[in-house]
Amino acid sequence: MTLQHSSEAADSDGTRRTEVLETAASLIGSSGLRTSLQEIADAAGILPGSLYHHFESKEAILVELIRRYHADLDRLGRIALERLDEPDSRRASEKIVELGSAIARCAVKHRAALQMSFYEAPSSNEELVKLLQEPPTAVQQAMLQTLRAGRWSGYIRPDIDLPTLADRICQSTMHAGLDVIRHNASPEQVATVLCRIMLQGLASRPPTDEELDRSSAFAAAEEAIKTWNDEPASAVNDKAAHVRAVARAEFGRKGYEVTTIRDIASAAGLGTGTVYRLIGSKDQLLASIMLSFGTKVGGGFATVLRADATPIEKLDALSWVNINALDQFPDEWKIQLAWMRQSPPDTPNPGLLFSKRLRQLKSLLSEGIKSKEIRTDSPSTELLSRCVMDVLWMPENIVRDLGTRAALINARDTVARGVAVRDA
Repeated sequence: MTLQHSSEAADSDGTRRTEVLETAASLIGSSGLRTSLQEIADAAGILPGSLYHHFESKEAILVELIRRYHADLDRLGRIALERLDEPDSRRASEKIVELGSAIARCAVKHRAALQMSFYEAPSSNEELVKLLQEPPTAVQQAMLQTLRAGRWSGYIRPDIDLPTLADRICQSTMHAGLDVIRHNASPEQVATVLCRIMLQGLASRPPTDEELDRSSAFAAAEEAIKTWNDEPASAVNDKAAHVRAVARAEFGRKGYEVTTIRDIASAAGLGTGTVYRLIGSKDQLLASIMLSFGTKVGGGFATVLRADATPIEKLDALSWVNINALDQFPDEWKIQLAWMRQSPPDTPNPGLLFSKRLRQLKSLLSEGIKSKEIRTDSPSTELLSRCVMDVLWMPENIVRDLGTRAALINARDTVARGVAVRDA
C-alpha cells in the first residue's frame, strides 16, 4: 500500500470511528445505557464485527464519550479563565450567563455522557470508573473566578458562599442537557433563565429567613415531613422488604437500566428464583419501591400547595420538602431523577408525577406573576416552570456537605432572594 493510500485509509477509519461515536452518543442520549452494541452498529449502518474494529467493547465507547465530554468542559474552563484576564467592560451578570450558556451547550452536545455522570460506572472497567469518579474541575473554577470578579465589582452579595454557588450554577446549567428541563427551548435560553433566577431571585421583595420560617406553607411542609417516618412495624423482618431495600440501593447506585435481578439477588444474599417469587418482575419491584416515596413526597407537595400562603412562601416550602426527601430517601430521589432523563420501557412511570407537579408549579408561578409578587423576564411560563423545577432540586452533594438547614438557606438565596445585590 502506498503512503497516500495508507493515509486515506487512516482518515476513513478515523471518520468512521467518529461516526460510530456520534451514533452511540445519540442513541444513549435518547434511550439510555440499555442501548446495545447491535443497535449502535445497525444505526451506524455497519456490521457488529466492523464495530469491533473501532471499539473492543461497549465500555470502550462509554470511556470515549466521557473523555470527549470532559475535554470539552476543560476547554470551556480554560477559555473562560483566560478571558477574565482580558479587558472587558461587560457587566458581571453577562459574564456569568455567557459561561452558563457555554456549559449548557456542552451538556446538550454530550447528553449521553451527562446521563452517565449521575451514576457509578455501569461496569468494573477501571478507566470508566476513574473518569466518572473524577470529573473535570476547570469549568467550576472558571465559574468561581467569574463570581469572585462579580463580588469585587459589587454585584454579588458579600454573605454568599461562592464555591457552593459556583457548583450550583454549573450543575443547574448542565441540566439543560436533560430533555425534560430544556423541552423545546435552546440551551442558551435555559441557561439564561436559570442564571437569572439564581442571580436576581424570583421574589419582587426579598423575604427574610424569619418570615419564611413563620409561613403557614413552611409549617405544612414540616408536618408532612414528620409523617414520613411512620413505617409499619411488620415490615422490619419482612424478606420482601429486605429485597426492596437492596434493590433501592442498587437502582440508585447503578441506575435501573443496568441493574439486573441477578445483581439484586446477589446483593441480598438470595437466589434469583427467590427474588422473583417475592417481588415479581424488575418493573414490579421498581413500582413497589417508588409507590411509597411518591405518596410521601407528593403528599408533601399537595399539603404545601393547599396552605394559606403566598406563592414565594410556597416555593420556599417546596424546596424544604425536596431537601428533606433527598436527605431521607437518597436512593429513591436518584431513581426519580433518572426518570426525568429517560424512561425505561413498559414501566409505571414516576415521570407522570413530574408532569403533574409541573402543571401545579406553572399555576403557582402564574399566580405570583399576576399578583406581581414574582418578577421574571422569562420568554414563557413553560420555560420558567421547568427552570424553577430544576432549581427546586438542590444538588445531592450540597445537601450532604452543608446539611439540610444550610441547604435551605442556599435555596432561599438562589430561588427567592437572588445572590446579587438588588440595586447592583
